[in-house]
Amino acid sequence: MLNSPNEMLKQLQKRFEQVKQHCHEFRLYDFGSYALNFITPKAAYIGKKNVAYGLRSRQRLDLYKAKKPLKGQPLIVFVHGGAWQHGDKKDYLFIGESFAREGYDVAVINYHLAPEYIFPSYIDDLALALNFLDQHQKKLKISTQNVILMGHSAGAFNVMSVVYHPHPHLVHCRNNIKAIIGIAGPYHFDYKGDPLAQDAFNQEIPYQQVMPYYFVDSNPIRHYLLLAENDQIVEAKNSIDFDHILRQHGNHSHIAIIPKTGHISIIGTLSSLFSRYFKTKRTILSFLKESLET
Repeated sequence: MLNSPNEMLKQLQKRFEQVKQHCHEFRLYDFGSYALNFITPKAAYIGKKNVAYGLRSRQRLDLYKAKKPLKGQPLIVFVHGGAWQHGDKKDYLFIGESFAREGYDVAVINYHLAPEYIFPSYIDDLALALNFLDQHQKKLKISTQNVILMGHSAGAFNVMSVVYHPHPHLVHCRNNIKAIIGIAGPYHFDYKGDPLAQDAFNQEIPYQQVMPYYFVDSNPIRHYLLLAENDQIVEAKNSIDFDHILRQHGNHSHIAIIPKTGHISIIGTLSSLFSRYFKTKRTILSFLKESLET
């Protein structure tokens, strides 16, 4: 039986809304991650997809286990960016592969997104994921004795905030965090009225009660802050301010500027296929070696 004109119109409207939503969620840099993942070799790691670290649908992680792990079996926990509103772990297979081939196990996590979820929901997710990995390390055949937190953009904020937070999280493996690597991260800015970030934070709460800059304490973690030379989205002042406050507390901090990169492209340069043309991966690997030997 043919549908009535009204039913056909409703179906078209429904389809239009689905396409509209897909376009809203899509970003230009998705082309890059799709392409990188498609051509990334799969031989360097053993993968485990969609591991549930919590009960909710976004509380999932992908695990990339190195076939030839380094001594001490270090674990990188990577958190994606996307202004706390966009992004998915599946887009970062190339990150997992790139570091797994160097001997690192890599966990790439999803977390709850704005505007439905705001700060500190996505920090709570990261703490939950870290505790899950610590609790289930034998089952997952990983180790949390040498943990490296790594994040890009909003993800860099997240990895700093899980350590420096107005209400500290109980992260069971905190004493095993050897390094935090923030790539093009915002650590000290006013989100009120910010077109990219305002939906991810309660606008009634001053940024001084949220930003990790204000909650730094003294600890042995090594901090590495990478800046994209041509970043037009996150101001360099974020990393400069954060480096300053870390040093004030007697903490280790090192800033590295990566030439010929922008806010988005800096993360793409970590792909093992293109890393030879940029300093990004070599710089991070040297930092990781330094932190694990200390």
